[in-house]
Amino acid sequence: MDTREILNAFKEEISAKEFDNFISVLRLNEKLTKPDYIVFNAPNDIIAKFIQTRYADKISYYYEVKSGNKAKISIQSQNQNKKSAKVAYFQNPLMQVQGDVLIPEYTFESFIVGSSNEYAYNVCKAVSDKKNLGKLYNPIFIYGPTGLGKTHLIQAVGNACIRFGKRVINVVSSKFANDFSYHLQNKIMDKFREKYTNCDLLLIDDVQFLGKTDSIQDEFFSVFNEIKSKDAQIIITSDNPPNMLKGITERLKSRFANGIIADITPPELDTKKAIISKKCEMNDIKLEEEIISYIATSMGDNIREIEGMITNINAYSKLMGLDVNLDIAKMMMKDHIKESKDNISIDDIFNTVCKEFNVKTNDVKSNKKTKNIVMIKRIIIYLARELTAISTPQLAKIFQMKDHTSISHNIKKIKEDIINDNNLKARIDELKNKILIKKQE
Repeated sequence: MDTREILNAFKEEISAKEFDNFISVLRLNEKLTKPDYIVFNAPNDIIAKFIQTRYADKISYYYEVKSGNKAKISIQSQNQNKKSAKVAYFQNPLMQVQGDVLIPEYTFESFIVGSSNEYAYNVCKAVSDKKNLGKLYNPIFIYGPTGLGKTHLIQAVGNACIRFGKRVINVVSSKFANDFSYHLQNKIMDKFREKYTNCDLLLIDDVQFLGKTDSIQDEFFSVFNEIKSKDAQIIITSDNPPNMLKGITERLKSRFANGIIADITPPELDTKKAIISKKCEMNDIKLEEEIISYIATSMGDNIREIEGMITNINAYSKLMGLDVNLDIAKMMMKDHIKESKDNISIDDIFNTVCKEFNVKTNDVKSNKKTKNIVMIKRIIIYLARELTAISTPQLAKIFQMKDHTSISHNIKKIKEDIINDNNLKARIDELKNKILIKKQE
């Protein structure tokens, strides 16, 4: 397959200038390219990161359309200092990885730990010890929404294990299913079983996409049991816990649940800020604290999307010769933050705020005057006036207050608190954007 043919497909979708600046400059790296892993070199690191974020998924799509095969696309700088180290990393015979290539940057050191992911982190860190692999917690099932770090965490285990000579299989469940179909059609199932059971660590990402056919699930059941019987480690990720997986057989759900189940939930604000700071440090990107706070409060919880936005902001500033400032960040993020207030209801605000503070809606609407409840009431009143057309008399009725002057008093007080407390301001901004983002979904 001629890769230029794939890249030329972009000519129909983007401007000539954009094509010349970002697509035509790509050169295939034949030494690193494999059938399911294609590497392009860009002129420098900034352009490489920008293309990876904006165009890699589309290149992968065009490749599949043109060739009929799926492949991961990696855009790397031709001057990349780490290039030789990465080549050695993949070619070291002691570091055997089958399936998808592990991302070297996905390590425990680069993973930011917070209350939302601490348990999953500790479990994975524990089994990455040579003496614990396959013996301490097995299997491990990690679940949570997309983009929160599940893949990073399990690949951190894989990267740790290959460093002490363990054989790792890392694969997305849909690829396992496709691989099964290929071997079945070609009547070489013995090679399939040998491939997937000859390992010390099996990483199965997004198991919800395993496939609903009995034959695929039966084969995965057999592979699972054989690996477990050899005391090899199994780690699985999903968007839901085992008992909520649709289309997965009960006996597989039972196997998944017969070990450690750990969830990763959306990160709290401080953790998001720490993640953004770490991503900037790893990629030599300098962002002021106010920009980091704005991204953290405005972008939702998907860490991959946040990382992509950081890369886009940095690339734009470099390519345009501008210093990164808050105005540039807001301009770059405007398409991601559509502050449409048309369809937001008071119930949307109650549901989001009460869930965040772990309180009952009825308690907030009641006459309770504990310090916590009073503050939550004020936040909801403030957001209701910001995001809806509800009048102060209507709000007084909802909160069982005497009249609209009580609502006005609460609004005045919360505005004063916001001015004097930056943490409160950031928390309210985050709540506001969660309400807006949820309404867009």
